Amino acid sequence: MLLEKKYTNLFEDVHTHVKGSAVKLGASGGALFIIHHNKIVAEHYFGKQSNTVHARNVKADTQFHIASVRKAYIGFAAAYAIYNGFFSIDDPIRSFVDDAHLSAYEGVTIRNLLTHTHGLKIENDKLISEYGPGESWAYRGPSIELLTAIIKKTTGRSVADIVKEQVIEPLGFQSTEWIKMSRPHLKTANTLRDANNIFWTETDVVDGSGMNMYVSAQELALWGYIHLTEGKWGGKQIIPREVIQMATSIQTPNPTLPIHKNGCLWFVKDTNQPFNQIGDTVPKGSYQLLGYTNVALLVIPEEKVVAVRMFNRYGSPDGYDYLEDIRSFGDTVYKCSIKSTMQ
Repeated sequence: MLLEKKYTNLFEDVHTHVKGSAVKLGASGGALFIIHHNKIVAEHYFGKQSNTVHARNVKADTQFHIASVRKAYIGFAAAYAIYNGFFSIDDPIRSFVDDAHLSAYEGVTIRNLLTHTHGLKIENDKLISEYGPGESWAYRGPSIELLTAIIKKTTGRSVADIVKEQVIEPLGFQSTEWIKMSRPHLKTANTLRDANNIFWTETDVVDGSGMNMYVSAQELALWGYIHLTEGKWGGKQIIPREVIQMATSIQTPNPTLPIHKNGCLWFVKDTNQPFNQIGDTVPKGSYQLLGYTNVALLVIPEEKVVAVRMFNRYGSPDGYDYLEDIRSFGDTVYKCSIKSTMQ
């Protein structure tokens, strides 16, 4: 661990917020990890890894299912591929797909996939175009499947291979992986089953294309931290600065539209909008990802802060306002970071 631990009670409001969210969600357990000005200032673990009788307590090495937060790693692999010339961000995806004849692909580029402005949608088992590329924004699954396939086809390596080579091994991460669900291990938080009594992430595919990525709170925060430092680790440039800058700056093709703004899959704060996942007080240029397990990774460069919250909860109960909750989480992190900076 390269960062000094200097715990402070100045982030206690964030801890209270996370514990309150866990109660609202009915989560069996959770975690909070905050880095501020190159120091670990808050680290909390609570509850159990599942609702079973003999469930393990959540600990520092507990790996949570991160759901859509895995897109930070897919976006990184895409930025890496673009930086190394395997494809351009504005290349049409028809150049890379096997079913290029489909009319839905017309005009869709890599940029559209990375910013959720592609308009692709599965309807009645068919791929259709919901709107013209760049004309609107929608959070749809086809973009991730296409991106991971294009990355593998052009680089010859899977997303998992790229992340392992460029991130996991150089940084010495031990708790960041795609896990075969037929062989879960002790440190894996047992995310609740869905209405059909099956795991939402039940797959043995570990190439980075599946929704079976598990990460500890600490390593997810350190992943955010290397974005904050623009690729530096221990004073050395481990990842090219340009890769991180591409991933975390707005890449949306028509940034004047009143829609979510994205980098390489990251949500990037621009102007305040009622649909934003990032709170109104959080400054422009901050970026975040939120997963369906209510895991969140928030980076606020202006305050040099990274905040991670983890919950062992699939989805959310009726009446839970996830948008209000995640926005207030960010606002609370920002408020506490300002107080900490002033000390």
